[in-house]
Amino acid sequence: MSITIIYTIATLSIIGTSSAVILFFVAQKFKVFEDPRIDDVEHALPGANCGGCGFAGCRAFAEACVKADGLADLSCPVGGNETMSSVAGILGVEAVKKEPRVAYIRCNGTCDNRPKTSNFDGASTCAIAASVYSGETDCQFGCLGYGDCFDICEFDAIDLRAGMGVPLILDDKCVACGKCVDACPKNLIELRKQFPKNRKIVVACRNKDKGGVARKACSVACIGCGKCEKECKFDAITIENNLAFIDSDKCKLCRKCVTVCPTNSIIELNFPPRKVVTEEKEESTAK
Repeated sequence: MSITIIYTIATLSIIGTSSAVILFFVAQKFKVFEDPRIDDVEHALPGANCGGCGFAGCRAFAEACVKADGLADLSCPVGGNETMSSVAGILGVEAVKKEPRVAYIRCNGTCDNRPKTSNFDGASTCAIAASVYSGETDCQFGCLGYGDCFDICEFDAIDLRAGMGVPLILDDKCVACGKCVDACPKNLIELRKQFPKNRKIVVACRNKDKGGVARKACSVACIGCGKCEKECKFDAITIENNLAFIDSDKCKLCRKCVTVCPTNSIIELNFPPRKVVTEEKEESTAK
């Protein structure tokens, strides 16, 4: 073996050894010690990585839980209170129960209620249509119906309902991750308090036009008359920009606002049928 080859091998060996030593000391210098509880918390999470918690996946949420002083401001919408109780047990902190939420599309402008007045031949996505077009009806605030919310949902909680023009959110499958909320360019979807038996009372309208214009575009549009606000004894209803809004956190499900709405824009869902008062009963009550 020539002397050149020996020198080459020796030089490479010295360089390799020196590099390994340098890398070892650098690694020790900048080594990050990770709290082992992060793995435990991550394993307790459902692993949906939906981002509904406000973090980029379950791992990031687990890190936030471990670093936080408490869990009051942190919540996993998919796992709910049961999962957060498990997380609290791992971290040795108090679990904070939160009322479950569910997404709802604030538009009842189906094909029967909101007739088409034009046709859109562009890309069939709500995001693109909303940026260049007000919609195929005279209501510029209503659902476009192309299903961006359906495409983004990872839990099969949205039904496009062919021929209806407005999707339907399936309460039993919705985990309130909020992705559909962000996906809707018309800001029609919101997270509301989930009542027992999935009951809800909502103003299914976002039209801010004045009453006559709104009603002409959609037969069940809110006209901002204020009758519901006056009827509500719990301050759950407010009128702003010609539009009523029911705060689900204040609503007591009394349904009185439903009966006074002249346009049927307030709808009640999943309630038992109302009792029919016969004329004989009305007469006896009057006497």
